[in-house]
Amino acid sequence: MTEELAQIRSITSTALLADFAVGRGIPLSTVLRGTGIRENTLHDPSTEITIGQEFSLMHNVVEAVDDEPGMGLLAGLLCHPPSLGVLGFALMCSSNLRHAMDIALRYADLSFTAAHHYLEDHGSEVWVLRDDAMLPPEIRRFALERDLAAIATIQQDLIPIRIPAVHVQLYVDAHPIYEMFGAVFGVEEVVFSVPQSRMAFQATALETPLPQANMSTARFYEQQCADLMESRHSRSGLSGRVRQLLIRHGGSADQARIAADLDVSVRTLRRRLAEEGTTFRELSLETVGMLAEELLIAGLTVEQAADRLGYASVSAFASAFRTWKGQSPGHFGRLHRGRAPVRTR
Repeated sequence: MTEELAQIRSITSTALLADFAVGRGIPLSTVLRGTGIRENTLHDPSTEITIGQEFSLMHNVVEAVDDEPGMGLLAGLLCHPPSLGVLGFALMCSSNLRHAMDIALRYADLSFTAAHHYLEDHGSEVWVLRDDAMLPPEIRRFALERDLAAIATIQQDLIPIRIPAVHVQLYVDAHPIYEMFGAVFGVEEVVFSVPQSRMAFQATALETPLPQANMSTARFYEQQCADLMESRHSRSGLSGRVRQLLIRHGGSADQARIAADLDVSVRTLRRRLAEEGTTFRELSLETVGMLAEELLIAGLTVEQAADRLGYASVSAFASAFRTWKGQSPGHFGRLHRGRAPVRTR
């Protein structure tokens, strides 16, 4: 699996898509076939999946509905801000639509879309451009439909008036079902069969205040989004898997043991970590340092932490800890004991 397909995503969007498919009479077993997603985790909001799994489930749905135009539009109507978790709450508390758009694009991995979107300012207009080249071709149209319907649905949830687009251009070919796009986005004509999909809005219209705007609450939820994104990114790729295995082994496993767990040679492990810009030693020191912090915060003595992490002597542990934190483990333990640790790696 490539690094792109190993990207970690929330299961929320995929669960909504599964609900849509089941509502259309498609058996859940068909929806989940070959995805590696278990039924009992589908509606657990804490579940995380890879983007490859999300693509697989979407492929199953598209295949089951015979890639019928308009099916993605119906699926997008199920997307509402609360279903996006902390991102949805950050959107609802934003000062205006431009602020909400900035947040949505910054934390897109927490949203319903798997495509890349970005904003461009063109004088009095703000353009939203879409790049979905990373999506498999067979699901690209369905994903576009769903994302457009979701954008329109969420916009009306955030503010109960339609903010009309200046123009809408879509890469898909025209189809009678797409006549509704004009009404959805408040434009007289939608241009089809263009190289890249994009929408344009009046910049002043996006400054319309949102009824639930609260900047302090918005900042709180933005920070929650940032923490979640950092946590997910740190667990992606081979280095993330090595960290997880080191944590499982209490930080004491050597390179040969981790390579065996990953079913690769030590040489391959070194090469692939180098490609990600790190080494096994760096990851090991980083992980042991994090575990040492957690043990001391939890109330273990310096001696107990050194023994738990496999150090031959307390002095060796103390020396290593000073290198990590710039202070002695005893001082760190007294200063932070009882504080809830936040593991981000």
